[in-house]
Amino acid sequence: MNARPKKSFGQHFLHEKRYIERIVSAISPRPDDFVVEIGPGEGALTLPLLAAAGKLTAIELDTDLIPDLQARAASVGELSIIHSDVLKVDFTALAHRHGVERLRIAGNLPYYISSPILFHCVEHARAIQDMCFMLQKEVVDRMAAEPGSKVYGRLSVMLQLACRVEPLFVVPPGAFRPPPKVDSAVVRLVPLGPDQLPDADPARIHAIVKAAFAQRRKTLGNALKNVMDADAIMSADVDPKARAETLSPQDYVRLACVPAG
Repeated sequence: MNARPKKSFGQHFLHEKRYIERIVSAISPRPDDFVVEIGPGEGALTLPLLAAAGKLTAIELDTDLIPDLQARAASVGELSIIHSDVLKVDFTALAHRHGVERLRIAGNLPYYISSPILFHCVEHARAIQDMCFMLQKEVVDRMAAEPGSKVYGRLSVMLQLACRVEPLFVVPPGAFRPPPKVDSAVVRLVPLGPDQLPDADPARIHAIVKAAFAQRRKTLGNALKNVMDADAIMSADVDPKARAETLSPQDYVRLACVPAG
């Protein structure tokens, strides 16, 4: 199949065999896994994943791609396609509906909506075993960034508080049709166990992290003035004169544990 990529969907179809094989190997699906693929496109990953797992659920928004994908998958395994915007898919309900404890999620994510998809998946982390995504390399760098890095930010903190982030390898533009203008990278996300999750209100953590990085050039005392005052910041053993990118994810957890006043 050689579908015409649609700019409105941010489509870049993976076609180079060696990278397809590396991604499938990284996912390493087993017959007893419940695999969900986001954005199967022309099926470059779908068919080998389906062959390995025997069954697969794919989420595809582009109706033009679905008939051919179903036809090609018929002789490979049991493919179920959900025609939907992935942000409207309840992964927790999907797992419950199929009687599985946790899903394994994979996909070549559209660049323009990758961060919302990541945050959406994190909301359902308890129903997810792991995630293996291909994204813009710049996004993967941000996901795995350490405090003090120029690309360390809200995405870094929120993902690292919910998952173990493992960058795997870079995929060059030539592996896609049409080639994007930037490098891509594959990353594995493994949700943390209940005993590893922050002992603080997730909404409070999110509010503090969002405020801190919204004005990252300002000191925390100024950036967080509508969320907490300098005394509250100091009570968490954090310097109000520090800037957002210098704090570790656990520093933000301590800030979130300070009673709101």
